[in-house]
Amino acid sequence: MLDSNENQFGIEETLESWVINKCDDWRDHFESNYEQKFEEYYRLWRGIWSGADRNRESERSKIISPALQQAVESSVAEIEEATFGRGKFFDMKDDMLDQEKQDIVYLREKLLADFKKNKVRKAVGECLINSAVFGTGIAEIVLEEQKEMRPAAQPIMEGQLQAVGVEIADRTVCKLRPVLPQNFLIDPVATSVDDAIGVAIDEYVPVHSVEILQEKGVYKDTPLGYAPEDSDLDSDPELTTQPTDKVRLTKYYGLVPRHLLVNDDEYEEVEQLTDATEDEGYYAEAIVVIANGGTLLKAEMNPYMMQDRPVVAFPWDIVPGRFWGRGVCEKGYNSQKALDAELRARIDALALTVHPMMAMDATRLPRGANPTVAPGKIILTNGNPAEVLQPFNFGQVSQITFAQAAELQRMVQTATGAIDSAGVPGSINGEATAAGISMSLGAIIKRHKRTLVNFQDSFLIPFVTKAAHRYMQFEPEIYPVADYVFEVTSSLGIIAREYEVTQLVQLLQTMPADSPMYPSLIQSIIDNMNLSNREELIATLEQAGQPSPEAQEAAQLAQQTQFQFQQSQTNALNGQAAESQARAGKIAAETKAIPVELENDRIKAVSTNLQVGTEDDKEFERRLKVADTVLKEKKLNLETAKALS
Repeated sequence: MLDSNENQFGIEETLESWVINKCDDWRDHFESNYEQKFEEYYRLWRGIWSGADRNRESERSKIISPALQQAVESSVAEIEEATFGRGKFFDMKDDMLDQEKQDIVYLREKLLADFKKNKVRKAVGECLINSAVFGTGIAEIVLEEQKEMRPAAQPIMEGQLQAVGVEIADRTVCKLRPVLPQNFLIDPVATSVDDAIGVAIDEYVPVHSVEILQEKGVYKDTPLGYAPEDSDLDSDPELTTQPTDKVRLTKYYGLVPRHLLVNDDEYEEVEQLTDATEDEGYYAEAIVVIANGGTLLKAEMNPYMMQDRPVVAFPWDIVPGRFWGRGVCEKGYNSQKALDAELRARIDALALTVHPMMAMDATRLPRGANPTVAPGKIILTNGNPAEVLQPFNFGQVSQITFAQAAELQRMVQTATGAIDSAGVPGSINGEATAAGISMSLGAIIKRHKRTLVNFQDSFLIPFVTKAAHRYMQFEPEIYPVADYVFEVTSSLGIIAREYEVTQLVQLLQTMPADSPMYPSLIQSIIDNMNLSNREELIATLEQAGQPSPEAQEAAQLAQQTQFQFQQSQTNALNGQAAESQARAGKIAAETKAIPVELENDRIKAVSTNLQVGTEDDKEFERRLKVADTVLKEKKLNLETAKALS
């Protein structure tokens, strides 16, 4: 079994050799599958003609149609407007336990200010162009030490300030640096940056930028040597530079064998970067920087607190099972090539028609005559010129070629989902109806939304999250450490907003002005318009929808008065109910007691002064009848009184 530090050839393996071997394999895969295609996409976008574009040997025209250029620019503009059109392109959420929202507002505004100062929007736009042209947009998150300068002042008499100099403060800033696809290397089997064993940025950089980092101690102070010539790494192959002006810098982010990272004696700081509490696995997440293919400048464990890689990438359109996406140029490539062939053939034909060839009788021309045809030139002939000179007439260019070119241009727009600046491709069956335009715009908006989702989920939110974490780690005094969740606020681009405004206006026309939905529709229309005073109009509309303080006070007073009146009415009704209940109880008790009293009166009337003996039986019966009559009369009176009460 070979030693862990030896490769299959028995040569001792170092960290830089392990990284360079990985990068060479990935470079071979890229050159075999993507390099030629990407070069052609780049040329078509730039409008640069190449000999490989010639369709026939007799082709003389070198024109490149701007259809694909227009498709790239309009598509990128749509995504940029959707992202940055409303100012604040991201929002934040705090954890559930924290009820204070002041920290969210502060951190969001601070991040937006730093992003604006470090030109993040410009870098994002460049990444979008790379994604539209090559299919994938890639960027590196870079930390830089900067000196922040601002005027210093001191108070003088009557509260006035006087400038006394400049305050200088050291700060760590986070920048976004676009990376060209031809300078980015990734594991061929990976579909994302996090899935790969590692990624690498292999490119030429100025010599002075590396030397400055060596002076600051970021890189190892060692001779750099000369960069090997490789035109594939240049941003523009047509431009030539001196080999002494640049350094080939390979920055690797990913997993490396732990024993190579720890046992590297050439780099002093690597021994201090091991952590005893860390899991002792075979691989370790690291950052390795190599100059000119063999000079180790930096090797360390991943220093970021979230252990994430400082690279973000997103595809314009996802290709399943592949890291590299499908861009605008790839989708419109075939139609663009056909359109270019049509235009070049027409231009060559027009050249023959406008400037035809001439047939001449050489025996009837003076000796030494120059038969070249030019405006105003006089040609001497021996005989009738009509018999000596005869133009070849090839006919006129068919008008059908113009229709064919227009159809090919429409095919480019259909393939890419772009909208021509000259008009909206909304015709259905040759008729540009409102329904056709709506259906066309709806399909185009859906395609842009799909790209927008890829951009947000794979690029924008990961970048904002990683940048915030780096500021929390290296600038804790300015950025307090907390667990925040970031969300994008981008929703609709230029086309989608115009489409939505049209629908809102149509809906507004069907509603009366006093409808509760009317102000909401007006606010939605203003919010989707690209107006300079949009925020002021929305604020004015919201203020108009709220009552004035006087009206609010009057409403509160009226509400309080109404409440007091209702309370008094309730108390009065409760009193009446209690009184009625007491009266009813009294009547019920009296009614219940009356029969007993009547029965006692009956017994008393019958038995009073009654003599014992049979002779008094008739008297007893007479008294009993009288008593019954009186009882019936009292009972009737009681029932009448009860009914009246």
